[in-house]
Amino acid sequence: MFQQIERLASPTGASIALHHQPATTSARGILIVSHGLADHARRYRRFAAEMARHGFEVYAFDHRGHGETTAPDAPLGRFARRDGARIVIDDLMAVRTEALSRHPGLPVILIGHSMGGLIALNAAVSYPPAFAGVAVWNSNFHPGLAGRAAQALLLAERALKGSDVPSQLLPRLTFEAWGRSISGHRTLFDWLSNDPQEVDRYIADPLCGFGASVSLWLDIFELTFRAPALLSRLPAGLPLHLVGGSDDPATDSGRAITWLADRARSAGLSDITCKIWPGIRHETLNDTVRDQATQEFAVWASRAATARP
Repeated sequence: MFQQIERLASPTGASIALHHQPATTSARGILIVSHGLADHARRYRRFAAEMARHGFEVYAFDHRGHGETTAPDAPLGRFARRDGARIVIDDLMAVRTEALSRHPGLPVILIGHSMGGLIALNAAVSYPPAFAGVAVWNSNFHPGLAGRAAQALLLAERALKGSDVPSQLLPRLTFEAWGRSISGHRTLFDWLSNDPQEVDRYIADPLCGFGASVSLWLDIFELTFRAPALLSRLPAGLPLHLVGGSDDPATDSGRAITWLADRARSAGLSDITCKIWPGIRHETLNDTVRDQATQEFAVWASRAATARP
């Protein structure tokens, strides 16, 4: 279990809700966890406990507009009044700085799920020497023309209603559409996991499932289209770990993950691990393969912490 919540003052003005799971054996590295949209850090405590057993000092935190993090310009559902894509990366780097101050000299591994993967890869291309390995799970960096059309719809919403109200259009095009795409779905959140107990926990969690603002959706698309164009900034030998599910509608049944792997290879990266789990939906860490997926990740992260590109 995570230690009691800590407060980290970010240079951006946010009071970051930070959770630390200390390594239970000799520490080999730092692992920073970046959560998804309408999600929060406490949901990763099982994963953090397992990674701590593999020798990682695990730090998970709530992004702006999520969970228990607070900021004057970031109510629930918004990164910031403006420039949110940059600011959310700055918060992640503040967590990295804090973790390194506590564990100097340890390599830093970064894992992000879904929106958290968008933030993680953008942080890596913004600060190429900062991480010894980067893992992107269940993130879609390739929404194609549909993504560009969604941006146009969001700009129209912003012009009509402003940027700080929940988008009415994007939930229909994403969460609701993905929910309906699951054959025989019990709830509209069945796209998250094959495990009904995990789905029910998400639905019952007061910090999950809220409506994201127009500005937050625009920031997400900015992160989506930015990172793939900058992959050549990364060290060629940086270990990159990509994971998806073949039944995940949010990543086009995992095809967005394999697209990112191909794009990374074209950009010159040589140490790429890519796995699409058969039959698995959006939250790999909360789906039926969670234990096996975590063990495979632990092997990869241990190697990445040793490789130090």
